[in-house]
Amino acid sequence: MTDVLDLGSARARLLELIKELAVVHGKVTLSSGKEADYYIDLRRITLHHEASALVGRVMLAMLDEAGIQFEAAGGLTLGADPVGTALMHAATAQGRSIDAFVVRKEQKSHGMRRQVEGPSVEGRPVVVLEDTSTTGASPLKAVEGVRNAGGQVQAVAVIVDRATGAKDLIEKETGVPYFYAFSKDELGLD
Repeated sequence: MTDVLDLGSARARLLELIKELAVVHGKVTLSSGKEADYYIDLRRITLHHEASALVGRVMLAMLDEAGIQFEAAGGLTLGADPVGTALMHAATAQGRSIDAFVVRKEQKSHGMRRQVEGPSVEGRPVVVLEDTSTTGASPLKAVEGVRNAGGQVQAVAVIVDRATGAKDLIEKETGVPYFYAFSKDELGLD
């Protein structure tokens, strides 16, 4: 079904699925330690049979529209892993070669001692991804890991921006643009 949808319809359907499947109302403590009246569980989207393909198409189109040139995409494990894979598959469906990568929270102390797994990012233009960000900590850690591995970070991109200051912090700390596919306002959240 997702292959026959035009981009506008794909974006609308993804928004519908996020509202239906990922927004959970009730008091929660976020990974940042902050409390919120709702939780956006985007793994319910990025690991969903229909929504995952839409995530890839929407994220790839957003970055293309912004003129971001890149050869690989990924971010801090776990939130970014399925986003990177979805984007990689969307690019492949268009005949493009974009690799995915995974950034470990810490560099391995054994084996290859890598923090960034997958095809090498050294010397390559890359985009750091995340499903959503509250404080910006995960994308910042991923940017640091990728840069330490020699990757040239072109942008940070998330599916949903919670409008809690992550955009400003990430742009200030990394010097790269921050993009998001949906705002919390589009989800009907205050």
